[in-house]
Amino acid sequence: MGKARLEAFSDGVIAVIITIMVLELKAPQGADLAALVPLVPVFLSYVLSYIYVGIYWNNHHHLLHTAQKINGRILWSNLHLLFWLSLVPFVTAWVNEHHFAAVPVACYGFVLLMSGITYYILERNLIVHHGKESLLSRAVGRDYKGIVSVAIYVAAIAIAFVNVWVSCALYAFVAAMWFIPDTRIERTAREA
Repeated sequence: MGKARLEAFSDGVIAVIITIMVLELKAPQGADLAALVPLVPVFLSYVLSYIYVGIYWNNHHHLLHTAQKINGRILWSNLHLLFWLSLVPFVTAWVNEHHFAAVPVACYGFVLLMSGITYYILERNLIVHHGKESLLSRAVGRDYKGIVSVAIYVAAIAIAFVNVWVSCALYAFVAAMWFIPDTRIERTAREA
């Protein structure tokens, strides 16, 4: 089956996720610049979450660009990824409402971890469906960056119970690793 509906649905869900996140941002109580100061952590957590959702959207686009066709397993893998991404606004709001307490920060990391794992599952299902010699398989190889990201998430979740700021710094580090779009797919497509 074709991939157009999967792409359109995914784009729509991701747009809704971003909309929900921005709706969680509340206007300051005062009318002066000092009223913005208490909102700085809230805004920074929104920015990090927005960057994460944007990274997934960008990489999802590149991932599906390599696909010629999809099947039911890929549809379900994609829904699984979207489920975890849809929880990003929830955990972002929870972290903000409880001022970066350990459990919400760890749960934030768990959602990021599961998003990373389900993206990897989607990627692997696309490779299985298209074959080991497919453009995607050649482009991603063993996906060391994805594996390292998952390991950092696991460490950051545990660290959240010791120091939430180190945990948040690790989440930001993984986002920085992925912020520049993954060019492996584009480079492999040009060489093919």
